[in-house]
Amino acid sequence: MKENQHIEWKESWRDEYLKWICGFANAEGGVLVVGRNDRGEVVGLKDAPRLLEELPNKVRDVLGIMVDVNLHDEEDKAYLEIVVAPYSNPISYKGEYYYRSGSTNQLLKGAALDRFLLRKHGRTWDGIPLPGVALADLDAGALKTFRRLALKSQRLSEAVLEEPDQTLLEKLHLVEGHYLTHAAVLMFHPEPERFFTGAYVKIGFFESNVDLRYQDEVQGDLVTQVNQTIEVLKAKYLRAWITYEGLQRIETWPVPMPALREAVLNAVVHKDYASGTPIQISVYPDKLMIWNPGELPPEWTVEKLLGKHASIPFNPDVANVFFRTGMIESWGRGIERIMETCREAGAPEPEIKYEHTGLWVIFHFTQTSEAETAVKTAVKTAVKTPVKILQLLEANPSMTLAEVAAEIGKSLRAVELASSKLVKEGRLRYVGPQKGGHWEVLK
Repeated sequence: MKENQHIEWKESWRDEYLKWICGFANAEGGVLVVGRNDRGEVVGLKDAPRLLEELPNKVRDVLGIMVDVNLHDEEDKAYLEIVVAPYSNPISYKGEYYYRSGSTNQLLKGAALDRFLLRKHGRTWDGIPLPGVALADLDAGALKTFRRLALKSQRLSEAVLEEPDQTLLEKLHLVEGHYLTHAAVLMFHPEPERFFTGAYVKIGFFESNVDLRYQDEVQGDLVTQVNQTIEVLKAKYLRAWITYEGLQRIETWPVPMPALREAVLNAVVHKDYASGTPIQISVYPDKLMIWNPGELPPEWTVEKLLGKHASIPFNPDVANVFFRTGMIESWGRGIERIMETCREAGAPEPEIKYEHTGLWVIFHFTQTSEAETAVKTAVKTAVKTPVKILQLLEANPSMTLAEVAAEIGKSLRAVELASSKLVKEGRLRYVGPQKGGHWEVLK
């Protein structure tokens, strides 16, 4: 057995180990074993009887909680097990809050401490009221867009959507007392960055990790950020392979657009807006990387994220608004939908990496895709087409372009474009009236 989320070993007792008990109480509970070394071997406690009596009182007096202290014996060596239950309320050690994460004991500070305290009180950051912002400060266009999308998705009734703005926001749980919440400002204010630093999306194109070529910032309410981010990526950062089926133009992107849109939505919905850092999208010649300054639920891993899991939105009120618009189909399936979409499109599944500063979603571009092969084939064919046209018209100058198209198996439009180019190049001309004339191939 090794130290883990629920077990910690100490050779002897020190009062500073109350921090570990505090961490267990604030997380999922656990057992602090006193009298075992780092390898889990029992080394024994000479003062075990005294500690058995003192430790429950010490824990109660310093941390304000009760623990079970059990005396055990192995090979005539005594050791203690301090069993700590998880507590629903926050527990502090001399004014500081600790949290057990994996086999480490973390001192909570800053935004992490804020999130911990809110969670312990059944609150989330996006549900906190924000004084100083009035209903009149919100963007009427953003509210109108929400009503239109929610009506189309049928996830709110027409009666609710016809209510005044104040009532609608209340029913979306975006009002706390007399104040709008953080989520209301993020979803409907034209400039949420005025209140929350970094509440925007930053996009950059890199030739290498240190060679930034150009960049953009996408701002505005969160729905606008999602839509504009996709449009900017398509217009400036990604190159589509173009193919044709008859006259229909088909664009194939290096990343399936539904998967990319879902990834951007996930980043916007689950971002930690208290971090003060924007979502960052880095585009390279061979990949696209989305970094979201957020965090997974406590004790979650990437493996759990990739598997079947319950829905635990980082910003539940923000997620609710997006759900009502129909932009997210069902909570808890975002990553799964991205993977499914990539598989269906024959594209590589993205790489998911999690670190303490945030979550990475990395799309690797297909080096030789079916679209690329189709384009190369089309280019080769396009080169041969003018030659075939000239050969046919030289042999039979009275042929119509429609007859030429049928003969070489190309669309009439393709033959018209090719013959027009030949005329401009001085390699072909039409002699006589439109009806009854003939083609002349020029050497």
